[in-house]
Amino acid sequence: MGKNKKAKLNENAESDHSGSEDSDQSMEDANQEVNATFEGRNLEDFDFHGIRQLLLQSFLRAPVDISQLTDLLINQQGVGSVLKQAPEDEDEEESDDDINDDVYGLTTVLNLSAYRETPCVVQVIDYLRKQAEKHADKETLNIFNEVLNRNEKVGLLINERFLNIPAAIAVPMLSSVQDEINRKKKKNPEYDFQKFIMICKTYKYKKEKGESSFANDEEMIFSTNAECSFEYDVAKDCDIAVGGKWKSNDAEILPLRKVLLISANKLPDILAQINTFVQTYLFGFFLYFLSFSYYFTRLIRDN
Repeated sequence: MGKNKKAKLNENAESDHSGSEDSDQSMEDANQEVNATFEGRNLEDFDFHGIRQLLLQSFLRAPVDISQLTDLLINQQGVGSVLKQAPEDEDEEESDDDINDDVYGLTTVLNLSAYRETPCVVQVIDYLRKQAEKHADKETLNIFNEVLNRNEKVGLLINERFLNIPAAIAVPMLSSVQDEINRKKKKNPEYDFQKFIMICKTYKYKKEKGESSFANDEEMIFSTNAECSFEYDVAKDCDIAVGGKWKSNDAEILPLRKVLLISANKLPDILAQINTFVQTYLFGFFLYFLSFSYYFTRLIRDN
């Protein structure tokens, strides 16, 4: 499999999930400019551990077989990308020994309807249903139950990455998934999704009231376009190795997860809004503070 997408951006993410000592060092170096080139690639077997670690950010200690879920995503051909650091010399052929198995992000869609009988998907659906029963209002619970119980084509939209990789990278990654779904559904109607479910990392500062904030900024736009949503506290399930260290004083932060239900026909408009958001706000912010630079190319896949 070849390269699909590239993005060149300042990168401070490598130590984000490696423990408190490395995370503190990352905070000290946050104002230093470090350029790294990333690219999106097909999900491969050698990405297993990196993908699994990113999925743990969504599910934490939920009763879901994350290993089986990882295998299912890898075997779901033609949909999704992992974010990896590009080789320094693009002109050289990459040998098996040179393959970089570090995964910095994952953007894909799991077909919950097509794999409804697979044990890990049964667990995901059961987990979502139980969280809705505990934390959603009555109207939202009824909507989620109706979607999960009937024969609608539903996809779990997964958008995970290291915490300090900026939202600009989400534009090519999500756009690629949209293109892949459009190609896939021409061959397989099971991918003509009607709804997407999304689990977002959110948080609140314990001493402040009001709405929660999104760890991935662009997911705020998914939230504003969602049919309905509910949120729950995951403080008891989080640790630094899984959740990432967000600030030097993590005790002030309450980690949450927000589950969104989104109409699939809204995805193109949502991506357009994200692109505008990135160009208007985030690109200008990084350009001013971190000399942020960004480019993107994509090669259409054959599968």
